[in-house]
Amino acid sequence: MGVGEPPPPTDADRREVERLLGRRPQGGFEVVLRHHDGSPLVIRNAPLLDDGTPMPTRYWLVGEPERTWVSGLESEGGVAQAEAEVDPGAVAAAHARYAAERDAALPAGHRGPRPFGGVGGTRAGVKCLHAHYAWHLAGGDDPVGRWVHDRLGAGPSNTDGR
Repeated sequence: MGVGEPPPPTDADRREVERLLGRRPQGGFEVVLRHHDGSPLVIRNAPLLDDGTPMPTRYWLVGEPERTWVSGLESEGGVAQAEAEVDPGAVAAAHARYAAERDAALPAGHRGPRPFGGVGGTRAGVKCLHAHYAWHLAGGDDPVGRWVHDRLGAGPSNTDGR
């Protein structure tokens, strides 16, 4: 574990993330942001699943009620609205930063399939507000994540950081 890196997930973290996802995670992850009560809010996934399959989504919003809030925003047309309101150049730059961070976490000398795309695995535009918001909450420079945060207001102020 490097300086400033989150500790590995505990058994309790693994159980809680499994409960929140409704299934066992298929790859390694770290809890990078928690609620005040210590429950996981955002996880950072390894770039490869346990079987070697590429995992394009580096940051995942697992916490409640935030996940439900973002689902509501998506169901009201939030993806299309974000695409219309956020500068496409800023979105493209965010995808490149996200992909570079994820790709830097690949094992040295990795020669197999690699994850693709940027936030949420997309190459352009906006695909998943949850992925953008998760990266924003974890400290990523994501204009779509900021857009989501602004739409949700002060909702997720109940976090204590990493």
